[in-house]
Amino acid sequence: MNKRSGRAVVRAGIVPAALILVALLGAGCAEMKQSHPLLPVAEYEKMIVGRLDADYVGTDNCVAKCHKHDKIASDFKRSVHGEQIKPETGLPLVNCESCHGPGSLAIANIEETKRLHGENGDKCDVSTLLDLKKLPPQAQSLICLKCHSAASTPALAHWHSSTHALNDLSCFSCHQLHEGPQQKVSHDKMAELCYGCHPDVKAQFSLFSHHPVREKKMGCFDCHDPHGSSQPKLLKGSTQRDLCTRCHMEKSGPFVYEHGDVTETCTNCHVPHGSVNRRLLSAAMPFLCIQCHNPGHRSVMNGDSSMKSLFSNRCTDCHSAVHGSDTPDNRGYGTLRK
Repeated sequence: MNKRSGRAVVRAGIVPAALILVALLGAGCAEMKQSHPLLPVAEYEKMIVGRLDADYVGTDNCVAKCHKHDKIASDFKRSVHGEQIKPETGLPLVNCESCHGPGSLAIANIEETKRLHGENGDKCDVSTLLDLKKLPPQAQSLICLKCHSAASTPALAHWHSSTHALNDLSCFSCHQLHEGPQQKVSHDKMAELCYGCHPDVKAQFSLFSHHPVREKKMGCFDCHDPHGSSQPKLLKGSTQRDLCTRCHMEKSGPFVYEHGDVTETCTNCHVPHGSVNRRLLSAAMPFLCIQCHNPGHRSVMNGDSSMKSLFSNRCTDCHSAVHGSDTPDNRGYGTLRK
């Protein structure tokens, strides 16, 4: 076969292969186009545009003509958002219309209705504004995310894929937008807020052994990120063990002889919220230990140390360094003793 005919054969093989590849890619792209996104953001964005035929009139008009005597006005003035639009701050970043849409149509007929109906006619046409309470949770959150984007607030980078967002919670579920002076949930009130959806966790914190959340020495936010996380259960940290050893650094090692299951994850032995057993253990000793160290375990099969008569039902009376040890035994294995 000469070079020219060889090239022809190669080309003849390449062309069908390329056509097949294009067809497969085309089918894949078509499927991607037809598939629905996790959160149909574009549809929710249409809901929060407001009236396109209305103009912005400013917060002063909203307060003076619609909310002059309302509690909303006084609460808003004391809120973080309200503080930003005060003349003395010089930061007119957010106002009423940032969330509710342009308000010119809402106040357009106030004078006429007041003339016809007296003081009782001094009402805004709120039907022309966005009623945030009637929007679906995802649309409510998008209003907040217009300003509080992941770029400006890195903590929100995982919000759309978070357990909270996927279970139809919105920013409004936890934050009271008009109430001041702090719209951020305080450390003291956070646990009670979380208990509203997690009553089972509240019950666990009432057990004999528990993390000191009800004593207000720590809070849910110390371990969980309510705005989203790359870890299961909204946990902070790169791994569960990394999270726990931020406080329990003495358990992190490194050790010459590591306790394998403990190194993997703390919840193999501990219940993080509360337990009826000491030290948040998921079972009492020796029952916790024999879940792994049963008659078929290497420590029992390969040595006589585990077969000696016991004078205690607590494994830690001898093996006190259960998280890891630097002390070897006469066979070169770690004894998990200090």
